[in-house]
Amino acid sequence: MNNSVGNTARLLGAGLRALLVLTVLCGVLYPLAVTGAAQTLFHDKANGSEITADGKVVGSELIGQRYDLPLKKGQDTPEPDLRWFQPRPANGLGENSVNTRYELLLSGATNLSGANKDLIQQVKAAKAAVIRDNSTAAHKVRPSEVPADAVTSSASGLDPHISPAYADLQVHRVAERNHLSVARVQNLVDENTDGRTLGFMGEPRVNVLRLNIALRNLTERPRI
Repeated sequence: MNNSVGNTARLLGAGLRALLVLTVLCGVLYPLAVTGAAQTLFHDKANGSEITADGKVVGSELIGQRYDLPLKKGQDTPEPDLRWFQPRPANGLGENSVNTRYELLLSGATNLSGANKDLIQQVKAAKAAVIRDNSTAAHKVRPSEVPADAVTSSASGLDPHISPAYADLQVHRVAERNHLSVARVQNLVDENTDGRTLGFMGEPRVNVLRLNIALRNLTERPRI
């Protein structure tokens, strides 16, 4: 009986020591080592790929955001501030909404099929809005010029990028609203267009936040 109790006590002691050692190794030392390595080698990425302007964090290069006018009294849906380049549509509208405001707590697609009547209506409405908002007195947008990413949301609903074609589509409107030449705004888009990763992966893309920061610096408008 005494031997049985002694063996049990030794096993419990060994288990507790192993638990303590593994807790220190896996719960303290390993996380500290990984965090230290990440902060040393990948400081910006480890901290969320933050983008700063005038010394303040204004967003992340991995998360999209909206550029809207302030809500007016009694207004529920914000209107886009057409001085700025606009991102892809947020996910869903109405009862099919997943994330209409680029809110970080929500991510996902509408999961509507290509033949879904609600999705077709959303795309038609988005296309009409893109043509209306981006047409100017000197330049009329043709329906054939509207790229797919201008009227459809990304799978995550948080995509921070748009295609160069969609950025180019907005150049005339941004130039007019900010009293700039079309050529200067087009150069701004070209300067902020990223090519394919390693030259062959993915597609060329434009980070909307970085582009708008460059536009703000050019026009010296208030912070976005």
